[in-house]
Amino acid sequence: MKQGPLRDRTAVVTGAARGLGAALAHELARRGVRVALLGHEEDRLRALAAALPTRAAAWAVDVTDEAAMADAGRQVRATLGPPSVVVANAGVAEGGLFADVDMASWRRAVDVDLSGSAITARTFLPDLVATAGYYLQVASLASLGAAPMMSAYCAAKAGVEAFAFALRAEVAHQGVAVGIAYPGWTDTDMIRDADRYPVMRGLRGLMPPPSDRTLPTEKVAVRLARAVERRRASVYVPRWLVAVQAFRPAVPPVVSRVARRQIPRLAAGDPLRPTGLLGPGGEADRQACAARDRRSGGEAAPPG
Repeated sequence: MKQGPLRDRTAVVTGAARGLGAALAHELARRGVRVALLGHEEDRLRALAAALPTRAAAWAVDVTDEAAMADAGRQVRATLGPPSVVVANAGVAEGGLFADVDMASWRRAVDVDLSGSAITARTFLPDLVATAGYYLQVASLASLGAAPMMSAYCAAKAGVEAFAFALRAEVAHQGVAVGIAYPGWTDTDMIRDADRYPVMRGLRGLMPPPSDRTLPTEKVAVRLARAVERRRASVYVPRWLVAVQAFRPAVPPVVSRVARRQIPRLAAGDPLRPTGLLGPGGEADRQACAARDRRSGGEAAPPG
């Protein structure tokens, strides 16, 4: 383990069962951090906790459930101590034309990605104030420029960016730092599942190099862990994404022109079928919602 500013601190990572969340948990543990792992897929979370080189614990919890998150927060404090780092990473996505997607699935993506981040911050904000801590909001390349076929994900990721800016202004005087991470395409199960759909894969292939490249999850996690160490206001992975900020007003018209030509061409070769929530993480969320609805007698979970 490395010596550094994070050693012997407690960090919360949501969406920690797989992908970027799991990789970031490893990187934080290498820096001597006690890690609280939150998410679905309890078996994976517990296995990850056992594999980390520092003390860690896992809680299977839905980040959109305020009461469950409050209970998880109490258990985190009792087990690992008050967190001074919180990483809001949990997220799901779906693909498809907005006119065709199931609105229950669309709403669920926005709820997890946006409301789940806000509930995560609300749950642990007293700890961050007490420790003069750091909150890292995982946004996305989609926060910088919306893409067709991903309306829920893009709307939510634009929302979490705005939320983090607002939160930063509110808590700066209390010594709490708020950072925003903008990872590009990352080699996660969600992205691999999206690539199974020819139209989704084709749209990504239209992006100019190097913006179409997929980064190793571990590389992104290293950059995010360094941002946590240094309490960065923003972190772009890859670094050149910072240049997109200067050209943000030009992105929507360019995307519209390209989509106007290319979506009909891609649709001619393969139907533009809605994907439902993508990847094993999306399926885990669907199953967790279904189990909750069976217990409560509520509405059916979003279709997979």
